[in-house]
Amino acid sequence: MTEVITANLPARDFDKTEAFYTRLGFETRFRNEGWMIMGFGDTQVEFFPHPDLNPKTSWFSAGLRSDTIETLHAQFAKAGLPKDQTSTPRLTEIFKLDNAPRMFALVDEDGSLWRVLDETDLTA
Repeated sequence: MTEVITANLPARDFDKTEAFYTRLGFETRFRNEGWMIMGFGDTQVEFFPHPDLNPKTSWFSAGLRSDTIETLHAQFAKAGLPKDQTSTPRLTEIFKLDNAPRMFALVDEDGSLWRVLDETDLTA
């Protein structure tokens, strides 16, 4: 038996969400008018329609753990996202907080926050 947990995130417009995540290196694995699944390697994220979502007040988030965050960050950086703290979308640099693994943050066009955590950083 195999179990998988996936993030479920909102999308105001599936076409725009699909284009955004494709720029990051994701591929569309399923799509209809009520659901979309995009994958990246062995992982995937699912999207549901939320046309009235305000990206500035969105509280949706997902976590992604990786043992190669430098490579993953470099892949996402190719999309040319802003790096400032107020833009939506945006991509931060890799950083370290007390009692937490190294990480970077990605905010998509719908305001959903991805915390990308270094799976090899056992100092947390």
